Amino acid sequence: MTKQTDIGAIRAEYEMGQLDEGDVLPDAVAQFQKWFDEALDRQVMEPNAMALSTVSATGRPSSRIVLLKQLDESGFGFFTNYESQKGTELAGNPYAALLFFWPELQRQVRVSGRVEKMIDELSDRYFQSRPKGSKLGALASPQSRQITGRSVLDNRLAELEEQYQNVAYIPRPPHWGGYRLVPDLVEFWQGRGSRLHDRLVYEKQDGQWTIKRLAP
Repeated sequence: MTKQTDIGAIRAEYEMGQLDEGDVLPDAVAQFQKWFDEALDRQVMEPNAMALSTVSATGRPSSRIVLLKQLDESGFGFFTNYESQKGTELAGNPYAALLFFWPELQRQVRVSGRVEKMIDELSDRYFQSRPKGSKLGALASPQSRQITGRSVLDNRLAELEEQYQNVAYIPRPPHWGGYRLVPDLVEFWQGRGSRLHDRLVYEKQDGQWTIKRLAP
């Protein structure tokens, strides 16, 4: 007999911290960097893992986990196959959202804004910094397309490993590269007791960040 779990009874207490307007930085990206550094210090598992949500031409949303690989005042950078589902959806609708969840700190961060492709130089530089296996994987996978079985990938990878066995430089394929999400809204969420969580939202207006508190 299958074990029945009372999902509704699963609860956790949130009492690790608080989030006050007087304690945050005036710039949303700088505040994110502060929290990200704290997640690193706390040894959060893959603190740069983020859910990326895009929207299809029919208006249907889709989400998947990707990794944050660049962060500066211009935005949040990640790399992928331009011809994947997310790449196709971003080509049709350049607005997207990111979600970070750091349970060890009882925090989450929501980010939304417009996504743009990085210049080739940045994509080339990051591609060359990747391990050889990751480079070959980018060449081997027709990401998001239907394949007949795992052997399609394994066979293609074996071919590439032989082709590049004694080759130091592997060029970045034109269908693979970087995106940058330029944020115009960033929400910082800190778990609190009685489900009365702290939510501070940064919105960018006329090039300046404004901060407001939302009810949980």
